[in-house]
Amino acid sequence: MRKKILITIFLFIIIGISAYLYIYKGHRNIESETADYALTVNELEREFTSNDSLAYIKYQDKTIELSARVTSIDKASNGIVMSEKVFVTFKNRLPQNIISGKTLKIKGRFLGYDELLQEFKIDQSSVVH
Repeated sequence: MRKKILITIFLFIIIGISAYLYIYKGHRNIESETADYALTVNELEREFTSNDSLAYIKYQDKTIELSARVTSIDKASNGIVMSEKVFVTFKNRLPQNIISGKTLKIKGRFLGYDELLQEFKIDQSSVVH
């Protein structure tokens, strides 16, 4: 009887540890990841216009590289707007060399499309040189 109780406790401990490790995975380092997709704002917009459900499945939580013109800089939120359609926040500080009107290539995690603001959202971004 005692042996069965010990085995049961041991199994619960193993299951508990496994569940904890599965739920609380380590943080991703987007900057060191290879981009899953490299595209322009127009290509991204075209895919969402043609079939937004498939586009969400394809890009959601993926690392993407995006090339576009910087249309505004928001230092308060540590972000920029690209081609008036993509809001990008940076992982660390806003890079000093970003100039409004300049074409820039960034890499970040695609969050989705904000229908209220009508813009795409990307976070944990860095500038690709």
